[in-house]
Amino acid sequence: MHMQTLPSWVWMVYYSFLFITLVTTVISIIRKKNTFFSIIVAAVTMLVPAVSLINNIGRDGNEFEYWFEQLQEGQMWSIFVTIGYVIIVIWLLTFSFNKQQSSSDKSSE
Repeated sequence: MHMQTLPSWVWMVYYSFLFITLVTTVISIIRKKNTFFSIIVAAVTMLVPAVSLINNIGRDGNEFEYWFEQLQEGQMWSIFVTIGYVIIVIWLLTFSFNKQQSSSDKSSE
């Protein structure tokens, strides 16, 4: 068994991505916008790394290679993680679109 890990900069980007997601969900909850979706995304943002970490213990190769291999095999945890990342990306796109929309609404007034 030969375990590797991804470079440090990848982990910095990954955890920054998760942190930004959590901050945006908290902002939305405080502003009472998309509250239900915000709560779902906050939960997903905390669950996805936990599920990945638990399932990556004892892997061969690095985390990304193992996740992709398990996804090709149809493992439920890798499908859950993939869906979770898609939800997070949709959330961030929605949040930034709504932010731009509210900025343009304020400037047109």
